[in-house]
Formats: sequence, structure tokens, C-alpha cells
Amino acid sequence: MFKPVGSSEATITIFLDGEPIAARSGESIAACLLRAGVSRFRTTPGSGSPRLPYCMIGHCFDCLVEIEGIGSRQACLSLVGEGMKVRIQNGAASVGEV
Repeated sequence: MFKPVGSSEATITIFLDGEPIAARSGESIAACLLRAGVSRFRTTPGSGSPRLPYCMIGHCFDCLVEIEGIGSRQACLSLVGEGMKVRIQNGAASVGEV
């Protein structure tokens, strides 16, 4: 029913909060993290509720993460890259991270 975009082999390594995760060339960070079983991408600023991607097309902003030191980036719209550093975003991005 679904066909993977790019390679179906996980030949790239990204790092989530310092831990290595195998990634596939051409996939989004959100797809990679969901495939790896990540249970939350961010927490909300108000209540601290955990959030995961919802729409996977950039409309809902539930997939916000920190990518290479820049906060509030949409994981569903960002492709993986070798050695990329991703962090779970807790609350709002800090000043200077947006």
C-alpha cells in the first residue's frame, strides 16, 4: 500500500538527545523517530503534555523539535542527514533557538 521514499535501508545515523538512531536516506526526521518508537517529540509550554506528530504535512506543529541547535523546527518537513543532532523540545524554544 505504501512505498518508502528513497532507500529502505537504514544507512544514515542521526542522534536524538545524544543517542544514535538509524535513519533511511530521503525520510523525514518525524518518520525516522516514529519508526524508532520515540514516544514524544516535544512537550507543550503550558501543561507539559507530551506531543507526537499528527498531520505529517506541516500544519499542526505537534512535531516541533530542536534540530542542530535551532528550536521549534518541524520534524515532518525536515529530512534526515548524516550525523544530524536532534533534541526533544521541552516547552517553548529558548530565546535564540528559533
